[in-house]
Amino acid sequence: MQWRTGSELRKLFLDFWISKGSKLYPSFSLVPDDPTLLFTIAGMVPFKMYYLGIKQPDHPTAVTSQKCVRTNDIDNVGRTARHHTFFEMLGNFAWGDYFKKEAITWAWEFLTEWVGLDPNRMYATIYLDDEEAFHVWNKIVGLPAERIYRFGEDENYWFMGNTGPCGPCSEIMYDQGPEFSCGKPTCDVGCSCDRYLEIWNLVFTQYDRQEDGSLKPLPKKNIDTGMGLERLTSLVQNVRSDFETDLFRPLIDHACEIAGVEYGSDARSDLAVRVIADHARSLAFMIADGILPSNEGQGYVLRRLLRRAVRYGRLIGLDKPFLCEFLPIIIRIMGDPYSELMEQQLTIEQVIHLEENKFSHTLEQGTNLLDMEISRLKKQNNETLDGDIAFTLYDTYGFPLELTTEICDESGIL
Repeated sequence: MQWRTGSELRKLFLDFWISKGSKLYPSFSLVPDDPTLLFTIAGMVPFKMYYLGIKQPDHPTAVTSQKCVRTNDIDNVGRTARHHTFFEMLGNFAWGDYFKKEAITWAWEFLTEWVGLDPNRMYATIYLDDEEAFHVWNKIVGLPAERIYRFGEDENYWFMGNTGPCGPCSEIMYDQGPEFSCGKPTCDVGCSCDRYLEIWNLVFTQYDRQEDGSLKPLPKKNIDTGMGLERLTSLVQNVRSDFETDLFRPLIDHACEIAGVEYGSDARSDLAVRVIADHARSLAFMIADGILPSNEGQGYVLRRLLRRAVRYGRLIGLDKPFLCEFLPIIIRIMGDPYSELMEQQLTIEQVIHLEENKFSHTLEQGTNLLDMEISRLKKQNNETLDGDIAFTLYDTYGFPLELTTEICDESGIL
């Protein structure tokens, strides 16, 4: 397998699907045209109306590398190899055009022939009774039956909501080797550790779920797939986590340089620089798409990410504003194809600079007060912070409740 940069893999994916007749769409905004969502959280979001049948596409197939933001697992960012707030979703889509056979065989072709992954280390999961998908994997691709796993609705079925378009899915997994295993005798495909890594999820949207739970076949069968660029890059570059890829490592290295720490030498500082790298990417892309700090909605998420990054900077000795230093690196890594980063560079710098400076004083006051209170509680063998203290920190000092909770958790205080 040839070593490739994250940028090369993005282009390779887009070129592959263009060669199959797909229309290339540039990444849509992180601000979705959908009142039910705060952010664009997946590649299919901009095409939701096509799956619902509300609009008809001008071309039956599409391919994108979509910028996405998710914050539902924000506490895991930096603690695991794969969680991020900002990430790129590689996706190919079809509405009434190609279906399971093409989606599966072409995905296999891309991964094994274009990328060069070892086919002998690949597995597939399918929905329990999806015999069509099993046939394609087993008889056409040639994947042995023992490397095709059947799972239930929680793992291998996709729903847009309680009603509406839905369908079974097939995940492509890659065995990274026993060194990635959790070590449990039961470790196998489906284990939550990193040995059998999910690469790509192929969703076969073929039913319309009714109010009574019954499934009515859709007039057109659709395809919706998603593969994280960061995850694919980690496989191709043969590193243990997304943070060690060329999409993140320059940011990690810069954080270490300005903090005077060595990556890999201390778990606490490693966590801090990973959080900073992740959040810096999110901040740049969110502001470039017009999101500004506020106390609600998208602006609140932006503010929260910036404040988390600043706090983790303080944990490794970064006492002065530092976040703007990461923007030139982000532009160097991702300015092509995301020209909005360069076009909005001045705005991004100004917003970050103002917000970071404003929060620095708040953080210092609030952290000092909270540290004293935690110290007092520990001397009394008390593990519970009084709610009045948390409220005072928020109401008087503007100290975010989630930061109070996070700092207490790290200190063993409830």
